[in-house]
Amino acid sequence: MSLQAKRVVVLVLAISAAVVGVWAAAFPMSFYTDFPSPGRYWVSTLGPYNEHLVRDVGGLYLALLVLSLYAWRRPTVQAVRTTGAAWLIFNAEHFLWHMLHLGMFPTFDKIGNAISLGGVLVLSILLLLPDRSADAPGVPQLDPGAAAQDGVAVDARGKPQQ
Repeated sequence: MSLQAKRVVVLVLAISAAVVGVWAAAFPMSFYTDFPSPGRYWVSTLGPYNEHLVRDVGGLYLALLVLSLYAWRRPTVQAVRTTGAAWLIFNAEHFLWHMLHLGMFPTFDKIGNAISLGGVLVLSILLLLPDRSADAPGVPQLDPGAAAQDGVAVDARGKPQQ
């Protein structure tokens, strides 16, 4: 998968993080009662309302949004892989917990949970796959820790990038 394709994946994850993050952080009661859409009760079915917990979930997603937008804006191999790793840690645990607690949902919502949570889990994994063009020997990589020289990005060897 190319770095450009991974950039699209990062953008999709960023959009999902923006929707969930803003909704949960800014409108916690609405998120609790209406997520993922009015008439579907994926959060409220799981237990009593806890504003602190819902707002914390919003903050988590907003933090993933910031990381994802950084990787989308500056798509280095390291930035994309770090973003994928962060999303994978969250999504793997999130997916597993929900798959083990589907009993209280109707079939439609069980399928919706599995598809939506499984989808973002797969997207996380895609960001960790090798990038043939970027991992090829002799192809210089941007070093996100390297200082820019007169505003010009430099690779790991300090050579200006074009």
